[in-house]
Amino acid sequence: MQLVRGSHNLRPAHRGCVATIGNFDGVHLGHQAVFAALKARARDMGLPSLVITFEPQPLEVFRPAEAPARLTRLREKLAAIADCGIDRVLLLEFGPHLASESAEGFIQRVLVDGLDVRHLYVGDDFRFGKGRAGDFGLLQWAGAEHGFGVESLHSVIHLDERVSSTGIRQALAAGDLARAAHWLGRPYAICGRVGHGDKRGRSIGFPTLNVDLHRRVSPLRGVFAVRVSGLGDAPLPGVANIGNRPTVAGDDRFLLEVHLFDFDRQVYGQHIAVEFVERLRDEKKFDSFDQLKHQIQADAVHARELLGVAVAASQAG
Repeated sequence: MQLVRGSHNLRPAHRGCVATIGNFDGVHLGHQAVFAALKARARDMGLPSLVITFEPQPLEVFRPAEAPARLTRLREKLAAIADCGIDRVLLLEFGPHLASESAEGFIQRVLVDGLDVRHLYVGDDFRFGKGRAGDFGLLQWAGAEHGFGVESLHSVIHLDERVSSTGIRQALAAGDLARAAHWLGRPYAICGRVGHGDKRGRSIGFPTLNVDLHRRVSPLRGVFAVRVSGLGDAPLPGVANIGNRPTVAGDDRFLLEVHLFDFDRQVYGQHIAVEFVERLRDEKKFDSFDQLKHQIQADAVHARELLGVAVAASQAG
């Protein structure tokens, strides 16, 4: 998949495509249905398929304090779009300039002059341009003027409910990982690079892999049974805490810490994917690190049972 960063990097070779526009946070079943229709039409027309998306997401610019937790950081979203078989992504920086551009100006500059779009798919609630003035009707008018088709795709219904990023966030916040996985079409996972922590887990017998979340807010918090990919041929089982560690005074950072069972390798700098299998409990503040240690031991036993992992002989006694 080819990534074009910014409309200023569009070249004549990028003109002529079948496109869609949106945030596509999570790349869930609804988004995947849009991409399937996009690819089918692109195939029929003998043109590349192209996804237009934004970084940061618009609400993170307009009302950052109210912006929802991201399901996927940019790297994860692009990887998921590539997995769907899309040919190109045009990544547009969403800032004051783009936010103040009229809907008509965006159509002319990006869709017509930049991409020469031949057919465009949008969601049934898509709005764009300054003041969110652009809508499906305006795109239809522009398509008639400039010679491209416009098609609105209805929401995908799954488990009798509309598939949406908002619904997936709500399911994750409630610990309903099965429902989130149904809507995503895959288990929910967070990817990131293993970094250095404060080694506090090692001091109580539970060394952790510390993963930078690269997001202001996480859709998940609590303690989970997990599987980790990226460190071998098969996923490795473990237990993870995602939150701000209330027992550690003076530290309100939001962290993902993963303890892998029977694992003692140094893997700093490696990129991993943490798949959340089942929620064990909420985060809790303990009166002492000894109490925390006993709870982590119980969490590890619970996670091993859920994941079907036997206790190592060295730990059995």
